[in-house]
Amino acid sequence: MKRGNVLVIGNSGVGKSTLINAVLGEKKAITGKGTRGTTSELTIYESNEIPFRIIDSVGFEPSLLKARQAIGAVKKWSKESSKEGKEDTQINAIWFCVDGTASKLFIKTIKDLCDAIKIWKSIPIITVITKSYSIPERNDNIEMVKEAFTKTKKISSNLREIIPVVAEAYFINDSTFAPPEGITRLIETTNKLLPEGIRAAEEDISSFILKRKRVLAHGIVISLTSAGTAVGAVPIPMPDATILATLELSMVTALSNIYKIPKDENLFHNMIEIGTVSTAAKGLINALKTIPGINLTAAMLNGIIAGLIILALGESSIYVFEQIYLGNKSASDLDWIKKIIESKFSIEYIEKAKQAIESSKDILEGKDIKGIILEISKKFID
Repeated sequence: MKRGNVLVIGNSGVGKSTLINAVLGEKKAITGKGTRGTTSELTIYESNEIPFRIIDSVGFEPSLLKARQAIGAVKKWSKESSKEGKEDTQINAIWFCVDGTASKLFIKTIKDLCDAIKIWKSIPIITVITKSYSIPERNDNIEMVKEAFTKTKKISSNLREIIPVVAEAYFINDSTFAPPEGITRLIETTNKLLPEGIRAAEEDISSFILKRKRVLAHGIVISLTSAGTAVGAVPIPMPDATILATLELSMVTALSNIYKIPKDENLFHNMIEIGTVSTAAKGLINALKTIPGINLTAAMLNGIIAGLIILALGESSIYVFEQIYLGNKSASDLDWIKKIIESKFSIEYIEKAKQAIESSKDILEGKDIKGIILEISKKFID
């Protein structure tokens, strides 16, 4: 299959590598923190699941020398791709990444972009606003980008889309976080902008989008499961797990957003209630209070139980929302939803949880409660 090539450009530290990993659904690009950046040369990433290669460029460093090196690397690639026999290396679209936590898009950044891509006169550009954690600030950032491109006549007509993105869940505290956002929209938009001969068929891209949704959703569940252990590890009885309600609502809301399910507080609260106060959930709590050969403190036990409840509710919610997204079920079918969620707290689930805990004795001995629940989560999802 012929593949398109998407060039990723932006300042160092803007989050290009994290974005690439989110699109691919696996950690291939090296990520790091700070302003220096981690990508030292143009690197190609591809997957059999998507119809385009991703070419990660050197970040536009603050220093003049580093910036010239970054621009030079892109120019060299463009020059080589214009040669006969190199048609499959030609750039078909650009992701121009800007930091959503910054309040300005500096003129120099736009000038660097113009300089780097001037050989491609009509190439479509998608501006990706990374780290777009603040919903109220997204519109301001979009206007900032529009204004910057309007002032730069050379490439103003190349801008086709502006997409705010959260590449991975960003936690503010144990129960408040910005969920992944914009990744599937970026994939769909990029595919539409590719030349017709290398664009993926609608059914193929739909299949890939569904897989990306699952990866993003499982990532949220694992993160919230770990957070649930901290919230649950409190020195008070937790018979109904109502202490987890805020965290659970955040999780269910985030999962519904991934699958584009309209927000329905009545539905969400029903799902949470089924998963936390049902007879099955109480059975899980009682069954794990005593496991032969393993002594747990009350806090550790509460934390593990809280994590398992979050995990079961999250995994059943993913299945429910996916079936609604595919049109196989309706959000109004509460009886079906109840059965799906309660099935996650079945005897089989309880036994699986006990086995996972028993097989994690080495972690238990280290008293690492988040390590315990992380290992259990992986075993359940795998």
